[in-house]
Amino acid sequence: MKKLQELFAVERDIKEVERWIFSLAPLAIAFIFFVIFLFPVETQKKDIIYVIGLTAGFTGLQTYWIIRGWKRNEGMTIILGFLGIGLAIAAAITYLYVYG
Repeated sequence: MKKLQELFAVERDIKEVERWIFSLAPLAIAFIFFVIFLFPVETQKKDIIYVIGLTAGFTGLQTYWIIRGWKRNEGMTIILGFLGIGLAIAAAITYLYVYG
């Protein structure tokens, strides 16, 4: 209970959003290399592999931000991390349902 009070008592660092945006750069670079190396591979439904790879990478990044928020007692960072994971998974499920 004390941890929950600490999570929302501490004020969030203003630069945290900037750090989050810049943390997307390595993810984008990794995904570009993922696409480049998977491009010559002959397989069916390659688009599903791309969607799952992107979702997994984004979910991993958001998990990092949840852990960071927990360690720094920033409740809003934790909430935004869970929202990001939910959005990534929802987008992947929607894509797989529509095109799968």
